[in-house]
Amino acid sequence: MQLMKKNFKVLLLAVFVAAASCSFTTKSFDNPEKDKLLIDLVTYVLEKGHYDAPPIDDAFSMAVYTKFIDGVDPIKRYFLAQDIQEFEQYKLQIDDQLKMKDLSFFNLVYDRLVLRMEESKKIYQNALSTPFDYTKDESINVDYDASSYANNKKELQARWRKQLKFSTISTYYDFLQEKQTVEKRKAEALKQSKQYIATVNEDLTDTQLEEKSRASTQTNLEEYYDFTDDLQRKDYFAIFLTTIVEQFDPHTNYMAPPDRDRFDQRMSGKLEGVGARLQKKKDYINVIEVISGGPAWRGEHVEVGDILLKVRQEDELEPVSIVGMRIDDAVKLIKGPKGSKVILTVKGVDGSIREEIITRDVVELEETYAKSTIIGKQDNTYGLINLPAFYFNMQNYKERNAATDIKKEILSLKKEGIEGLVLDLRNNGGGSLRTAVDIAGLFIKEGPVVQVASSDGTKDVLEDKDAAIIWDGPLVILVNELSASASEILAAAMQDYKRAIIIGSKQTYGKGTVQNVVDLNRWLRKNDQGDMGALKLTTQKFYRVNGGSTQLEGVKSDVVMPDRYSYFDVGERDYDNPLPYDKITPASFQLWEGYIDYQTTIDKSRERIAQNNQLKLIEQNALYIKERRDQMDVTLNLTGYTAQIDENKQAVNKFDSLDTYDNKLSYRSLPDELVLMREDTTLVEKRKRWHKNLTKDVYLEEAISVLQDLKLANINNGNTPKLKN
Repeated sequence: MQLMKKNFKVLLLAVFVAAASCSFTTKSFDNPEKDKLLIDLVTYVLEKGHYDAPPIDDAFSMAVYTKFIDGVDPIKRYFLAQDIQEFEQYKLQIDDQLKMKDLSFFNLVYDRLVLRMEESKKIYQNALSTPFDYTKDESINVDYDASSYANNKKELQARWRKQLKFSTISTYYDFLQEKQTVEKRKAEALKQSKQYIATVNEDLTDTQLEEKSRASTQTNLEEYYDFTDDLQRKDYFAIFLTTIVEQFDPHTNYMAPPDRDRFDQRMSGKLEGVGARLQKKKDYINVIEVISGGPAWRGEHVEVGDILLKVRQEDELEPVSIVGMRIDDAVKLIKGPKGSKVILTVKGVDGSIREEIITRDVVELEETYAKSTIIGKQDNTYGLINLPAFYFNMQNYKERNAATDIKKEILSLKKEGIEGLVLDLRNNGGGSLRTAVDIAGLFIKEGPVVQVASSDGTKDVLEDKDAAIIWDGPLVILVNELSASASEILAAAMQDYKRAIIIGSKQTYGKGTVQNVVDLNRWLRKNDQGDMGALKLTTQKFYRVNGGSTQLEGVKSDVVMPDRYSYFDVGERDYDNPLPYDKITPASFQLWEGYIDYQTTIDKSRERIAQNNQLKLIEQNALYIKERRDQMDVTLNLTGYTAQIDENKQAVNKFDSLDTYDNKLSYRSLPDELVLMREDTTLVEKRKRWHKNLTKDVYLEEAISVLQDLKLANINNGNTPKLKN
């Protein structure tokens, strides 16, 4: 999050800018060995610059030990129990080694990993040389955290066999399903008088299909090892450094030179590929954000929580498995020239597996900007503003930013006579702090919006200093578990002032910290070691005007509505080593007195929600998804595997009505946008699709009902907005 206020420059002046000349410390970084130099640099910067640096002690050592070994062998298919016993001598020594720049632990683990990975090549080749017996009644438990390491190579071979069978059974199943649908496709082609195009596999026997499935798994593994064989010691050392710095908090990261380049590219707003942010958890590549305006978003190909299993290029017949692959290597396969196609095998949040064909493109930045629509309900008119991010121009804040755009949208909506306003911050991961403060100022008179604490104990209060109120009518803010950072600051301020009613998930994401990126090269007077990379570290913490932190607890909705993410591990609290929740002294602020029946309105909304059948179905769907994701035992018997998939399909079918819901609201674009649509057919299609999705939105339906209640409360009490102490 970018800090634009002058008082936030204190930290940069005191620590990071001074670091360029090393003038504030006598410490020198002159070790000629690059790895030891990096250790020295990183640990020093963390201890001096981190907001709440933990002690580098035995507890720290144990955490690094566990995390690093889990990181390089997440599904326990390389190391043996005897290796772990040998590693354990360093369990409480890593902290001391860091201070002495001793790399004995890293060197031992790295050398053993290289050896075991080389040995594993023979294991997987032998396992895939003979057919799997899919009539055998056996299963695999994919909760690798709970499993122990193999005691010997015989046990390790048995583990590999099961894992390879698990990887192969899905391909074999797909081949068999494809074969079964051949006659249906032939009949359909004949019925429509179209040429029937034979598939590659339809004339193969089941035995041949099984053999081809194993060959596909072997090809995937060979390509995986091609990637890992290209990795150098420095790549694994970067993983080790990342493991160390992530013990400080989840948002503190070491960025090796290529990673820093990608970070800089993201900050510039130039996003290419399919338009999805990915993260590796254990052995799987997870979708953690779908970039608004990108190809994946436009085609509704993936959603947050999906897992990417395989990647196939449009000119290739067989996909490449990315399970177990480094995320950088997986991204290389997914990215490609604009206009080319990539085929992704996706495991949905409900457990279903599907293929998605995505045409690569450049993310359309216009879709990341605020947009609005006019909502009609009976004879009443309301406004909706959707804000995907708190954006701003890094070179010139005044040129374009989220706050000025929101102001324009409000003024346009007011011309249309809206009686209430909904601000949609769902899936908004944050951005510029200054825009959050400026947007808050559109709804309140002067006053504090957020408090910011630094590691030196200083506290800054960021205030709205403009007495003008652009919208003084009823206001509802929509949030969910993915509303984070600046979204939480704005929602929290409006909740504390009792200016808006917050509707959505039980709580928002819970990210109440700010990070800065430090170029490690700036600490060196003379550097013959090449690019040292950068360190992104947490330097400050946010607090609400009521004194509570948004860290971990986020913002708790006034009106809680279930959604499909209700039981997902997507918040700050679900990561390792998050900073704690705490409180500071409240700021002095005045409550909004626009709604006499504020609590009564909330109570009425909760009563409606308790009776809403659509929300009950959403809750059931969320529970079903949780059950599916918690299911760790997977059968490797083909009959049982097929039955399990059929059962899942039937279970999913009962939730089909979620996509056909109609909230009976009408939507139309603003006059200025209608003028643009006359020359921009793409914009017409975008808004048509947006409005279609809004008709299915039960959360928006409730938001409009709340606005109606707030409006009636004002009318019945003869009230006009004013302030009280």
